[in-house]
Amino acid sequence: MSKVVLITGGSSGIGKSIGEFLHQKAYKVYGTSRNPKNYTNSVFPLLELDVKDRVSIYKAIQEVIEIQGKLDVLINNAGAGITGAIEEIPEEEIKANFETNFFGPINVIKAVLPQMRKQKSGLIINVTSIAGYMGLPYRGVYSASKGALELLTEAFRMELKDFNIHMTNVAPGDFATNIAAGRYHAPLKEDSPYKIPYGNTLKLMDDHVDSGSDPNMMAKAIFKIINIKKPKGHYKVGEFMQKFSIVLKRILPDKIYEKLLMNHYKL
Repeated sequence: MSKVVLITGGSSGIGKSIGEFLHQKAYKVYGTSRNPKNYTNSVFPLLELDVKDRVSIYKAIQEVIEIQGKLDVLINNAGAGITGAIEEIPEEEIKANFETNFFGPINVIKAVLPQMRKQKSGLIINVTSIAGYMGLPYRGVYSASKGALELLTEAFRMELKDFNIHMTNVAPGDFATNIAAGRYHAPLKEDSPYKIPYGNTLKLMDDHVDSGSDPNMMAKAIFKIINIKKPKGHYKVGEFMQKFSIVLKRILPDKIYEKLLMNHYKL
């Protein structure tokens, strides 16, 4: 029987690319969106799900289980970007980002675990970010939310070992998607002490996304991971230098690595 896959945030960007690729490989794919009626051209079903709403989470998952009788793979892909000087980002926006990028995936995981335990099998893939391996200037909140999910997965892997449920992180670098349009941007204030460096960094970040890799690279990586019997805890997908930046962080003294980042962002 074909594996049943649920992808949160499957209506656009990386999630859509993953879903279309797995659909072509004959998987039973279900995606989710907060407003699925806005997307009429999806090649796989889109269910209504808001990761901030537990009721919608459980409703969507139960719908998949009722139709298919099982759920083999969860891909926690839904996420939100956020930029700004940490000092100037409103507290409610910081909390909202963690609700989407951290607490949301936790609640989706909690909702699928009873079914996966019942099956005595399952795979959960958390889409994090290479940004989650380092504190990036003017992306500190995003880095923190994705980094928190990376560490949570490490703990989950050990807790789920007895149930034959596997969990892994896949950290993408910059991909050509519409993520920049959906980010929360702390406003560039004329009287802000961060106006010039934040403005320059914001432009650089958007340029990186615009010239990013093809999302199909991520789709192919996910396909390979699904077919590994015992996936590792961490995978990185992106350009060589983006992945190598994680290696440099491990081996370089903190001050030298910090200087490299600041040079990269022209700070």
